Amino acid sequence: MPRLRRIRDGAGDSGSRVEAIRWREDGRVDEIVGHMPTVGCSLLVGSITARSYASQDYWLTTVVEEILEERDGYVRFRTTNSEYEFTY
Repeated sequence: MPRLRRIRDGAGDSGSRVEAIRWREDGRVDEIVGHMPTVGCSLLVGSITARSYASQDYWLTTVVEEILEERDGYVRFRTTNSEYEFTY
C-alpha cells in the first residue's frame, strides 16, 4: 500500500488514493496529472473513502520542488517546506 512519510517527524498517511495535483493560480485544482510525486504538483495520499472514527482521511503536501532520490518502489522529495519519503 502506498505510504507518505515526512522525514522530520514521521507524520503522513497511507492508502490507495495517490494523486499528483496541479493547482491554478487562484488556488483551485487544475488537474490530476498522475499518481507519483511530480515537480510543480502537490501529492495527496490517503483513503479513497472517508475513514470512520479517524482523525484524517488523507495527507496533502505543499508543492514538490525537487525529486531527491528515485528507485523502484521509493521516491524521496522536497516540497516548499518539508522533505518526504513515498513508498509504493
